[in-house]
Amino acid sequence: MLLIAIPLVLYFFFMWFVTFFLVKAMGANYEQTTAVAFTASSNDFELAIAVAVAIFGISSNQAFATVIGPLLEVPVLITLVNVALRLKNKFALLQT
Repeated sequence: MLLIAIPLVLYFFFMWFVTFFLVKAMGANYEQTTAVAFTASSNDFELAIAVAVAIFGISSNQAFATVIGPLLEVPVLITLVNVALRLKNKFALLQT
């Protein structure tokens, strides 16, 4: 399970932070920057689960891996909401 969980958690954080600071550097305001960062870091796990079960079967490792994603995504994104709220106060200072 850790072989699936660790890369997913790293992916969520990496995509969020890279997108947040890239969009900020492009001159977007806080609301736009945050919306794009969360859009970039989230996934369409519902579709992935359906495809994995249809192709590989309900008891496959592929189907198991797609179920782990949403279980990790929610707490990670809640953590990133707290990060975004803390950055909101510093956003004006981060503008270049």
